[in-house]
Amino acid sequence: MVTPDTAVQPAVDAPTDEAAPPYLVVEQVSKSFGTTLALERVSLSVSPGEFVSFLGPSGCGKTTLLRAIAGLDPATSGRITQAGRDITGLPPAARDFGIVFQSYALFPNLTVAENVAYGLRGPAWPRPRRAQRVEELVQLVGLGEHVRKFPAQLSGGQQQRVALARALANEPGLLLLDEPLSALDAIVRLHLRQEIRALQRRLGVTTIMVTHDQEEAMGVSDRVVVMSRGRIAQIGTPEEIYRAPSSPFVAGFVGRSTQFDAVVDAPPGSVQAMDDGLRLQADGARRLLYGTRVQVFLRPEDVRLGAAGSQKRAFPVTVTHLEFLGPVCRLSLEFAGRHRLEADLPPGLVRTLGALPGAVLDATVPADRVLVFAADA
Repeated sequence: MVTPDTAVQPAVDAPTDEAAPPYLVVEQVSKSFGTTLALERVSLSVSPGEFVSFLGPSGCGKTTLLRAIAGLDPATSGRITQAGRDITGLPPAARDFGIVFQSYALFPNLTVAENVAYGLRGPAWPRPRRAQRVEELVQLVGLGEHVRKFPAQLSGGQQQRVALARALANEPGLLLLDEPLSALDAIVRLHLRQEIRALQRRLGVTTIMVTHDQEEAMGVSDRVVVMSRGRIAQIGTPEEIYRAPSSPFVAGFVGRSTQFDAVVDAPPGSVQAMDDGLRLQADGARRLLYGTRVQVFLRPEDVRLGAAGSQKRAFPVTVTHLEFLGPVCRLSLEFAGRHRLEADLPPGLVRTLGALPGAVLDATVPADRVLVFAADA
């Protein structure tokens, strides 16, 4: 679940040198599997040291894009450059990246130290340097006391730390994370994502993560790339994606919201729901013509509740259900016996208002918080 706090507090330690050229550039990349078009003319750039997440539903193309960057599924058309070098046609071994998979992909017959050291071969890694690098990494990921253990003797979180250390062993310029935390339980996932972000900041390695978890993407990324049907729907900071979605798809996919169809009404800057007469002031409607059909999205934290008859431009709602979620209570509301929406309130305010099932309250939504999209957007 994406909460307002996770959405509006993006990571701010991204590179600030705006004059620096992009580290990774994807230009008009498409990928086909037979007659299936998995990516369609995707373009984006990633700055040095930036943490970018590819977010979207299953089948949207986010993993295909990551694999195209890695060379595991080469692009059908388009161009990919890394640090100014065209890597479009290079095999994975000739590209400069480390990768962490969802499944860990550790060698079960090798110890932690041996797994981390697996890729450190050749004249560039003589035995003393290799041993020193392994020691640095296992300490960095907090596994110093587990170096002689085998993967089966570790927890899932510890195994993923080994996989992360192995991916960083060769000092890659680019770190790729393919759903790295989805196999872990919620508490371990939260701690490990924080550790990954802290480690990424410390090392300054450019990082791309694929995830379907909105909170995960919002919590660690400098920018989020929202994908749908093989295309990029929007690129922006977590706050931009959450507060200023560019389309109905992004508004509905990122975060929680109530959606309904409406028309632009008079006076200017208002919308009226088509099924029950609910009328709201909406700044986003000012740019649209009277009578334009629109889709409206309301975030639950933007629905304000007060005692009946206490607010101007309010509409009466009936509380039909209440969920206690810890820091907030989520109220299910009903308007005119048909229209349903949600509101998130602090538990203390719920008690003050007596907002229990059956209570009738006044609801308002600030005009600048009503998300409005033309129906053909």
